[in-house]
Amino acid sequence: MYSQNDMYQYPYQSNSMNEGSFYHYPSLPIPNPPLSDQGPNPFTININQATLQNTAFRRALWTGSRLQVTLMCLNPGEDIGIEMHSDVDQFLRIEQGQGIVMMGKSKDQLDFRRMVMDDSAILIPAGTWHNLVNTGSIPLKLYSIYAPPNHPRGTVHQTKADAEAAHHEPDSVFGKTPDEWVMHTSYLVKEGLEDVRKGVNALHILQEFILMGVLVGKGYTPENAYKTVEDWERTGKSKLLQQSKKL
Repeated sequence: MYSQNDMYQYPYQSNSMNEGSFYHYPSLPIPNPPLSDQGPNPFTININQATLQNTAFRRALWTGSRLQVTLMCLNPGEDIGIEMHSDVDQFLRIEQGQGIVMMGKSKDQLDFRRMVMDDSAILIPAGTWHNLVNTGSIPLKLYSIYAPPNHPRGTVHQTKADAEAAHHEPDSVFGKTPDEWVMHTSYLVKEGLEDVRKGVNALHILQEFILMGVLVGKGYTPENAYKTVEDWERTGKSKLLQQSKKL
């Protein structure tokens, strides 16, 4: 069985560890793994070292179903660009450089303005327009936490121009083309048509399958989205779904 002593003895062991004494890990730095997206696997990294090592404008480091970590590097005078994430809360932490962060309720009224620098943390609520500008003479390096994820898994934008081109790319949405999304959700289409064949009323079908589509957008597989919504109806967690099915 795993014990507290196991934690202290792996991967290093001490020949002089006595009961009640503190164990000190070696001071030698542990090299970071390559800077590639390691999500959704369990993962640990020296985030300060990784942030300083990164030279790409944006690089996804870990992408899960509910959270994403990216590294960013802004050259002197460069900015992230005015943007707003309607359903994403965001955390930024600066590890090198200085800049100014601006936030507001509209694109043309960024009335929250603060100078930020090494060790500054920035919290951006969902639905808030924002921008960050490097006002220093060296690259501004930071990491960003999105909840839920905001970029496709494995995203790497070497330059801001690359990021802007990807953002306006009409043939890809969160890593899938329109036809790939059609194929990805074909299971839900099949189940919806089966409900039509059974004579289930249209209101109930629309409620269920719109909800399932929302869950797929949040990272559920189509099969899990279908099961989740059906469970809401079956267990009574959703009284409205039960009511619409009886119409």
